[in-house]
Amino acid sequence: MIKSRDELECRKIEIDLHSKNGNAMYLLSLVDALGKQLSIPKEVRSDIKKVMMMGNYENLIKTFDIWFGEYVILYK
Repeated sequence: MIKSRDELECRKIEIDLHSKNGNAMYLLSLVDALGKQLSIPKEVRSDIKKVMMMGNYENLIKTFDIWFGEYVILYK
């Protein structure tokens, strides 16, 4: 089936936190990757990562969700 690009859906990135992509290092790397695409300044991305690393894993995913929850679905 061939469809028009106009029918292309904007889908969120989906991450299973129990998979290899659910580890802290991967989520921290997404801050830079997605942040660049969203034009978030480098200093702000750095601050986001600092806050993510201040607490435990639960704090990390909550902070990530605050900033990128509009674009990424995290499955626990």
